[in-house]
Amino acid sequence: MEEEHQLRSFMFLMTYMLLKRRRDINNANIQRRNEIQRRVRHRQYFFQRQRRMLLMMIAEGIRSNVHIRTRPWTTTPSTDWWERVVMTEFQPSDWLDKFRMSRETFFYLCDKLRPRLARQATSFRLALPVEKRVAVALWRLASNIEYRTISTLFGVGKSTVCRCVRDMCHAIVALLSPIYLRPLSEQDLEDSAQLFLSHWGFPHCVAAIATLHTAIITPSNNASDYVNSAGWLSVLSQVAVSGRGQFWDVCASFPGGTDPADIFQNSSLWATAAEGGLSPAPLPIFMGKQLRYVLLGEACYPLQNWLMKAYPEEEGRRASRAALTTPQRLFNRRLKRAVHVSEEALLRLRARWQCLSKRNDCGLDVVPTMTLACCILHNMCESHGDAFKVEWQVEVAESESPQPIHKQLLSTNMDQSHAEEVRRLFCDYFEQQN
Repeated sequence: MEEEHQLRSFMFLMTYMLLKRRRDINNANIQRRNEIQRRVRHRQYFFQRQRRMLLMMIAEGIRSNVHIRTRPWTTTPSTDWWERVVMTEFQPSDWLDKFRMSRETFFYLCDKLRPRLARQATSFRLALPVEKRVAVALWRLASNIEYRTISTLFGVGKSTVCRCVRDMCHAIVALLSPIYLRPLSEQDLEDSAQLFLSHWGFPHCVAAIATLHTAIITPSNNASDYVNSAGWLSVLSQVAVSGRGQFWDVCASFPGGTDPADIFQNSSLWATAAEGGLSPAPLPIFMGKQLRYVLLGEACYPLQNWLMKAYPEEEGRRASRAALTTPQRLFNRRLKRAVHVSEEALLRLRARWQCLSKRNDCGLDVVPTMTLACCILHNMCESHGDAFKVEWQVEVAESESPQPIHKQLLSTNMDQSHAEEVRRLFCDYFEQQN
């Protein structure tokens, strides 16, 4: 009986201690909750009081000299260089050197892009003017210098520089493609054919097809696909250049190791040309026959009745000269001279926008849009007659890696039998002219 009494006493004691512990925990939770609610009320009261004071200062026109500390991301360096030097002291040569276009073309570009680039100012920060956003992006495209350097120069954050470049490239593609990168009309095709004949000595031709490799940093996935024939990483673009030296069609964003013939066959340009969309109706006359206008291509493309390329010369220089006839060698010389229009256009493009000539450290999702935007800007500058400096070409030739040479595509099932007859017509033409 005594042991049972002690056990019962012990159980009562433990029950009391557990109940007391639970009561203490509940009291502590209540006190903590009350303290949190008190702090929340105090903070709300503080913010409401501060808001009332700010509204009173604004309403009464009071200028406060008290420095209110803002969040770190709202603090940016001084913008005195942009506002005082660029906008007031830059000479025409300075605009051309730094932005690769005249002052007039710069503000024309800003007006065209304003619907997409204008931002609304907030109570936390003022929005960057469209002119400054465009200047930041053009500086990056023209020089390919680091975001950090541009950030210090313009007094903006590095992330702002990145956004300016991305936003402007997308805006150019969206708003200026219908103006400066549109399909050629019938009149444009005739004008281009006349320019190829008068400037380059090749008749009945409207454009030359070429490729552009842009060096990139090592991608995180499938890096081996981006190794080109020269051994470095690149993104491959296909361009069509008219007789004016302007880009008519651009197909970008392919890994550097892709076969150019595969890109061409899967492009809209191939479909348009194969369906006869490069010639007016009725077909123009050449050498007494109705013949569609032709394109000129590199040796890596398949021969078509609307795509002319040189006769193959792969057995060695002496053997090839012995194998080719005189008209065929003359055709190769004339075609090589005419294809120079695309080579010169690409050289001017890379010289004006050095983000395409130096290694581009942007992401693979940005490089294709940047390439397309640079081609549009090239066409805009050429159309506006902006000057081009030869020293830009010299600088690019000394700094960039040589463009890869694609393997010559010999006769395949992609070649058309009628294409050889068309090429012989051009041989006959050049022989008569010679």
